[in-house]
Amino acid sequence: MPIELKMPALSPTMEEGTLAKWLVKEGDTVKSGDLLAEIETDKATMEFEAIDEGVVSQILVAEGTDNVKVGTVIATITGEGEEVGAKAAPAPAAEPKAEAPAPAKDFAPAEAGAAPVSAPTPPVPASAGTTDKGDRIKASPLARRLAAEQGIDLKSLTGTGPGGRIVKADLDGAPAGAAAPAATAAPAAAATTAALAPTTAGPIPDFGIPHQDEKLSGMRKTIARRLSQSMQEAPHIYLTVDIRLDALLKLRGELNASLESRGVKLSVNDMLIKALAVALERVPACNVSFGGDVMRKYSRADISVAVSIPGGLITPIITDAGGKSMSKISTEMAELAGRAKEGKLKPEEYQGGTASISNMGMMGIKQFTAVINPPQAMIMAIGAGEKRPYIVDDALAIATVMSATGSFDHRAIDGADGALLMKTFKELVENPLGLVA
Repeated sequence: MPIELKMPALSPTMEEGTLAKWLVKEGDTVKSGDLLAEIETDKATMEFEAIDEGVVSQILVAEGTDNVKVGTVIATITGEGEEVGAKAAPAPAAEPKAEAPAPAKDFAPAEAGAAPVSAPTPPVPASAGTTDKGDRIKASPLARRLAAEQGIDLKSLTGTGPGGRIVKADLDGAPAGAAAPAATAAPAAAATTAALAPTTAGPIPDFGIPHQDEKLSGMRKTIARRLSQSMQEAPHIYLTVDIRLDALLKLRGELNASLESRGVKLSVNDMLIKALAVALERVPACNVSFGGDVMRKYSRADISVAVSIPGGLITPIITDAGGKSMSKISTEMAELAGRAKEGKLKPEEYQGGTASISNMGMMGIKQFTAVINPPQAMIMAIGAGEKRPYIVDDALAIATVMSATGSFDHRAIDGADGALLMKTFKELVENPLGLVA
């Protein structure tokens, strides 16, 4: 029998991806280890390798196809001695069960279209439009929810998803009809559900302003989803300190002079990454994640560093930043940032981390508050270092000062512990020899 190639799960949380490019064509002979395709996840483009040997007999998903579910058959390979022309029909993709919530996963990030609390999906008449096994309309859970909210009759739509399934894109421009009968039942419960569900923006009204609409990338959708999740679920508390940078800048100059022969040049951000990691080790109550009925306490400080890339933001991770030298952090950060901008990071290089740091100082931003990156419980926002009037040794002087603001998940971190972390971070930056000890 032909061997089915299925859309792989390239990260623990991946549910769908874009088949960006085929690197083979029908009739090509492949062997184990050959590159078959490039798959785009929400954060990176990764290569898909062959495991089996044979001839590519059929390509079932065209390159450029978005929202291909993990497990969908995308191609078939005919093994040695089999007839190449015998093309097996692809197995239908498993219909997601919208009615029964999946068991909770320990510290799993929220998924794309899932609402934290939702009412059961109303039953659909067996006679409706395109059906699955003749008993209900084939539609994704997200499409069902949006159709119910917008009063769109799914029976009037033609699905363009795998196997004729109705997906979110099929709802765009669809005329609103009578809302599903079940949508009017229990209005109080429905209102509560809508209030708890992540906001889904509808069509933008046309005010006659010249414009063009650009389809959102998977990365931008993920950013929007995760930031909404964070602000809705995690009660943020913000704590700000002003930090004098003169001693750190002086030490940076001395270290860079000694590291020049090794081709290493420390940035202020490299030193702040180290300072945050050491501060988290000294205040372990802030190096945690909230998990509903458990608190996860980390024994290592892995720092996620916000890096702006074309189309969005990604957070490569410096693992065990507290245990690494600043020169090692600098080398790793340069290499990770370079591959991040090329979309070549591996999932384990940007998924995880115990806390984050976001620095907008290089763009002249004096102070800002950052949104926590779940399931982490804190993020440090770094503003620009600037000359300010400052009290030095009980006298007014001019000093280089920056403002740093910590955002803390108040479910996991008490204000006093957050304040202690900010105090410790400030002391480490103002007395930076502790970073090289």
